[in-house]
Amino acid sequence: MKKVSVIGAGSWGTAIAFVLAENGHDCLLWARRSEQSAEINQQHSNQSYLPNIALPGNLNATSDLSVAAMHGEIVIIAVPTKGIRGICVDLNKMDISKKLIVHVSKGIEPDSLKRISEMIAEELPPSKMKAIVALSGPSHAEEVVQRHPTTVTAASADIDAAEEVQDLFMNNYFRVYTNDDLVGVEIGAALKNVIALAAGISDGLGYGDNAKAALITRGLAEISRLGVKMGANPLTFSGLTGLGDLIVTCTSVHSRNWKAGNMLGKGNTLEEVVSGMGMVIEGVRTAKAAHQLAALYDVSMPLTESLYSVLFEDVPPKEAVDQLMSRMKKQEVEDLFGYK
Repeated sequence: MKKVSVIGAGSWGTAIAFVLAENGHDCLLWARRSEQSAEINQQHSNQSYLPNIALPGNLNATSDLSVAAMHGEIVIIAVPTKGIRGICVDLNKMDISKKLIVHVSKGIEPDSLKRISEMIAEELPPSKMKAIVALSGPSHAEEVVQRHPTTVTAASADIDAAEEVQDLFMNNYFRVYTNDDLVGVEIGAALKNVIALAAGISDGLGYGDNAKAALITRGLAEISRLGVKMGANPLTFSGLTGLGDLIVTCTSVHSRNWKAGNMLGKGNTLEEVVSGMGMVIEGVRTAKAAHQLAALYDVSMPLTESLYSVLFEDVPPKEAVDQLMSRMKKQEVEDLFGYK
């Protein structure tokens, strides 16, 4: 049994804590609101994020971040990308040392263009951390808490730390692989949200399976081109955090990014989508970062650029699709690997 703290009681943080508690670990879940932690402790539910799901009786919650931070030898950060730095700044003020830090977030910080592990490393000194691990893959919280088979990857430059996280989570419905390509795993996890927004727009416009297949395939090509330029192993993008996560996020009704794109394709403005969703849409923020990364690394990312134009330059979705389809002809394999 391990003592584990999960920082963030949204749908995914709660699902992660669900698995840990079922595995017999002493898991403490931090919720920002005291009424939410009280609900988890007293009613064993988190209706706002996972309605009609009974949480394990041995899962406890707190709204005191210092209590949560001190509790676990392993600290899992499960907040949106925009909250990563703030949580780490707060953790750095606390008397903790050599914690194994795991993050389950998916995004890239605009302007700084930092991956999540880089953001954590900037805010938490080595004295506070044993290692950083990213846990990522095709994993909707709604399915995990129903114990549907789910497979993810624990990625770290420290493979021993990745294996420790693997052992922490493995059970008969939650399988974990390890990977030492932290760059590739984080890039794939972040950019699939951008492509999922585009897939949602396609569905909102009424296009069919042909268009969806093209978006997923060409989206994977864009992610791979950029990831390799940033130092990732190209094989990572054919795995769970590349192709796997891309498929599930582009096709599932559980996907926030797909839902947001679908609303855009049906004529809603970005402001209407954001206010109507009520939850963070990581792909919107990441689309800005991906646009900046494409320019920085001089990588061709036409899908990303088209989505950026829809989100931030008021280009109508149908016009963006027409522009994509009228691009100069290419050879698929050469274009796929960025030879041209």
